Amino acid sequence: MDFEIPQEIRDTLAELDDFIEREIKPLEDQDDNVRFFDHRRENARTDWDNDGRPRADWEELLREMRRRADAAGHLRYSLPKALGGQDGSNLAMAVIREHLAAKGLGLHNELQNESSIVGNFPGVHMMLKFGTEDQKKEFLPGMITGTHQVAFGLTEPDHGSDATWLETTARRDGDDWILEGKKRFNTGMHHANWNMVFARSSGEPGDARGITCFLVPTETPGVSVDFMWWTYNMPSDHPEVSFEGVRVPASSLYGEEGGGLQLAQTFVHENRIRQAASGVGAAQFCIDESVRYARERKVFGKPLWLNQAIQFPLAELHTEAELVRNLVYKTAWEMDRGHHMDVTQKVSMCNYRANRLVCDAADQAIQTHGGIGYTRHKPFEHIYRHHRRYRITEGSDEIQIRRVAGILFGREAKRG
Repeated sequence: MDFEIPQEIRDTLAELDDFIEREIKPLEDQDDNVRFFDHRRENARTDWDNDGRPRADWEELLREMRRRADAAGHLRYSLPKALGGQDGSNLAMAVIREHLAAKGLGLHNELQNESSIVGNFPGVHMMLKFGTEDQKKEFLPGMITGTHQVAFGLTEPDHGSDATWLETTARRDGDDWILEGKKRFNTGMHHANWNMVFARSSGEPGDARGITCFLVPTETPGVSVDFMWWTYNMPSDHPEVSFEGVRVPASSLYGEEGGGLQLAQTFVHENRIRQAASGVGAAQFCIDESVRYARERKVFGKPLWLNQAIQFPLAELHTEAELVRNLVYKTAWEMDRGHHMDVTQKVSMCNYRANRLVCDAADQAIQTHGGIGYTRHKPFEHIYRHHRRYRITEGSDEIQIRRVAGILFGREAKRG
């Protein structure tokens, strides 16, 4: 069994490092753009007078970063060659996402909305798998370049992980569909021009079948962004959205009628393994920064690191990072060799363990750095607040563990 990172992936990491130094760091340094990443980051990013939405200049900087990454051939790395990508493997993406996150905060790999010089593009992979030919022609180019920004509307005021109990409904009216209901944390609606809306079109509450996905233009009459939820990590792109008598044509149906949960599962599955890799990278950054500080800091006349109370927690976290890293790599490697649902329980293992790891590592980094670690002049509070989200969204810890247990005890089939 070969545990060596393939040479072509290592070559890609070197190319990315060179691109960051040549193109991205200078952009981050010019016009005081560093304000978005230093101690001013939350205020610089947030339009407090516009319900906490992201500021326009912040999002424009991210767009410029993506334009430069696309021009250099990096942004589409994971996409098929037919879309200008490099057919990047799951293993390669895991290694890359970890590598970029381990560099800490910066324009190269923004944690808050997952903008990176190497794009994730779960929506593009969904469109390739489930879209009609007309939808692919309409959406695929724009989903990559940003002209078609598609929000994700699954969770509701009374329903999150229990997605089979959605109360948003879709009913036929001639050749059209009428949508009624509400969505909560409808991510991306502050700037989206399309919304991916999941609604019950048939069946009974709790049925896996009968939920249908629709691509709804955000300017459709009856669609209302009611307010933004101010979250643990601001700015907020998570609004409450209402649908009152929203009429959409049959062509807006996305995927199989009644089979919308397949789309939702594909979306989160594409994200989970890469989020896990990013979590390992961010955790390693926190560990490495803590070790560096403990070597330099002197207390009671001796280096801080000589205290076992400092050594042992960091040694345990370093061990945990190595364990989770290897599980992430192995799972990504297995995904490249078979149906991704064959390793769904391992993806869940990776995700919840990595999310816990990075939260623990950020907390320990704050503790190791003492008072200065508690300030916003260090990045640890931002890392903690961001990654704490992933212990809830796209499958909470409990949902991930239930998935593992369901397969362990034979309750759930691996394929779905």
